[in-house]
Amino acid sequence: MHFERLSAMPSTVIYRISYQPARKELEIVFTSGRRYLYSQVAEDVAEEFRTAFAKGPFFNHYIRDRYPCREIDPVATE
Repeated sequence: MHFERLSAMPSTVIYRISYQPARKELEIVFTSGRRYLYSQVAEDVAEEFRTAFAKGPFFNHYIRDRYPCREIDPVATE
């Protein structure tokens, strides 16, 4: 499974997410433009995040501080 949500997400914090299953990498772009790459993320967690009604709380509870991550070059979110 590979997904990328290019349209505006129903979140005040998360702008876009994408997942690369072969590498188990989840990329999250925040509305601030900051971009992070999370590694070792299971496909089912990425899919649950994609379909979660409340992206921010899901991120805080199931992803943040649970997976190795690094910040990558920011993107324009406008």
